[in-house]
Amino acid sequence: MAYIEPRKNKHGEIIAYRIRVNKGYDKNGKKLKPYELTFKPDPDKTERQNMKALNETAVEFEKKCKQGYIADSRQTFAEYAEYVIALKERTGIKRRTIEGYKKLMPRINEAIGHMKLKDIRPQHLNMFYEQLSKRNSRRYENVATAKADLKALIKEKKLSQQKIADSKGMAVNTVAQACKGRNIKESKARAIADALGLPITKIFVISHDSSPLSNKTILEYHRLINTIFKQADKELLIPYNPASKATPPKAGKSKINYFEIEELDAIQREAETLPIKWKTVIHLLMVSGCRRGELCGLKWDAVDFERGRIYIHLNLLYSPEIGLYEDTTKTEYSERYVKLPDESMDILREYKAWYEKRKTAYGDRWHDKGFLFFQEKTGNEGEPMSPDTVTRYLDEFSEKRGLPHINPHAFRHTMASVMCFNRIDPVSISRRLGHSKVSTTTDYYSHMLKDADDISAETIADVMLRHKGA
Repeated sequence: MAYIEPRKNKHGEIIAYRIRVNKGYDKNGKKLKPYELTFKPDPDKTERQNMKALNETAVEFEKKCKQGYIADSRQTFAEYAEYVIALKERTGIKRRTIEGYKKLMPRINEAIGHMKLKDIRPQHLNMFYEQLSKRNSRRYENVATAKADLKALIKEKKLSQQKIADSKGMAVNTVAQACKGRNIKESKARAIADALGLPITKIFVISHDSSPLSNKTILEYHRLINTIFKQADKELLIPYNPASKATPPKAGKSKINYFEIEELDAIQREAETLPIKWKTVIHLLMVSGCRRGELCGLKWDAVDFERGRIYIHLNLLYSPEIGLYEDTTKTEYSERYVKLPDESMDILREYKAWYEKRKTAYGDRWHDKGFLFFQEKTGNEGEPMSPDTVTRYLDEFSEKRGLPHINPHAFRHTMASVMCFNRIDPVSISRRLGHSKVSTTTDYYSHMLKDADDISAETIADVMLRHKGA
């Protein structure tokens, strides 16, 4: 309940009322400073009218406090950040984004969480970014590398990579990476060792990554800080947004990973020898430009055989907290129809016939969820296939067949490159890829578009200028 306290002048006259609402306790059991609001009586109203207004204001203020809509600049950054993240979550920000925010917050709070919101300046943020850019800034990120044959150990224990992942609430791709001798987080390595019933030191070598954080990672911290301060600025709690005046590092352009035509031909030849399910997976990645989560989120009711297209509107994601879950596509612009060639629709018809046979064969064991690509031999037959399963399969496929390393996203970049070099306009490319802005497409594929423009210039010259001497 709100507590109302009169404030008097030196003559004992009430000049205002302070309304307080308890905020509760922090995680250490320390009582937090209450929310406060000052109410000043209207001199043109009667005492009864002012008391009525005071009580109504107190009730409304308490209601807003409990709903999380009240904040004040005297709060620490950590307190206000918690409020903003909760607010974003209530207003429908995607689960993965919220999980990302929560993962970044401990490091931010260590640097500025104790400071009052109104006292933070751009210099404080610049010092934080500089600290992150130094060596040994990954002090919480020990890595582990397998020194034993993990695949053999898993087989010996009569387990599978999927079962270990499911039992420990981690992505199956993490287990797959460990089996290949690649670095994984120490906490994940401990979970794998625990699932195998072996001490971690028998399976893994633990080391410390002393390299500085990448500019891309530092920018993730900056963007979250900026999001929090933008909300504070919007709520008129601070005079300006200090993050907007800070100087974070610039993100270097990452190299676009795409296949050359010769490599694509080799992948297609080898894919022809695969089971129909994986042949279809690779074919759709190649011609649709969809993300792996969008591929795994496809359902049969999204396949329009009559018009030769698929409707991309679902994204299948993994969360350590709840496992696989369905979400909408990355942005509202990612929801799109993608026209497919006749050859693609023929493959989908062939796959559909095989799918129906498998569904019948599983009988009562089948979980009819309607997804194109489903789990098998897991006890969850018919449940959607994890995007990590796609990554792991393509990784092993490329290694066994002597192909260039296949990352599912490389097919998306390859399709974009083919469109660029065939002088398809950026608007059409953007729509097919599901980018929120055409500028995203032009920024991301600027080098390809420039090369395509150079080709266009030569073509124009050949047609309009150089034919005269022929």
